[in-house]
Amino acid sequence: MKTLVVAVAAALLFTGTAHAEPAKVAHTSAKFENYWAAAKAVTHDAAKVPVGAKVTVVGVPTVSGGTTVLLVLKGLLPNRAYGAHVHVKKCGALPADSGPHFQNVPDPVQPSVDPAYANARNEIWLDVHTDDRGFALTESTVDWQFTERHAQSVVLHNEHTHTRPGEAGTAGPRLACVNVDF
Repeated sequence: MKTLVVAVAAALLFTGTAHAEPAKVAHTSAKFENYWAAAKAVTHDAAKVPVGAKVTVVGVPTVSGGTTVLLVLKGLLPNRAYGAHVHVKKCGALPADSGPHFQNVPDPVQPSVDPAYANARNEIWLDVHTDDRGFALTESTVDWQFTERHAQSVVLHNEHTHTRPGEAGTAGPRLACVNVDF
C-alpha cells in the first residue's frame, strides 16, 4: 500500500508543467500508539482508535495550484463514522495540543465555527466511514497549497463534520492524531 500511495503522489506531482517553487509532497505512515515524544501517530482514545491501528497520509501539491490529501486507515472499529481534518500543530500528549484546523483564510474568531471559514473549501476535511474490517480510504482536494504557512497533523474526531452555523467544522472529541509535515 505504501508503494502505491507514493507512486500516486509522484504521478500527481510530476504530471504537466512544474511550478517554479511548488509546495512539497508530505507523507506519513505509522501505527497509532500511546503518546511519547517521538510517536508519529497518537491515540487519545484507544477504545475508538486502537493501539496498533495503521494510518497513511499523503499530501500532494497539484499542478493546477491545489492540494490533494489522501487518508488511509486500517484496524479501526468496523462500520463506524470518523471525522478527520488537517490541523496546524503537531500531535501532543493532550488532544488539544494539535491546535485548530488549518484554514487557508484564517477565521479572525477562534475557535472557528463560522461556515464562511469552517468549510471544506477553506479547510481539508477527510471524514470517513470504516468498512466491516475497520478499513477506510478518503481524499480531499482544495484549490490552494501549503506555501509560507504549513500544517503539521491530521486529527481523527468522534463523528463526521458538522456544517451548520455555530458548529461548522466541529466533529466531536479528538480521538487520535498523526504528525504530517505539510
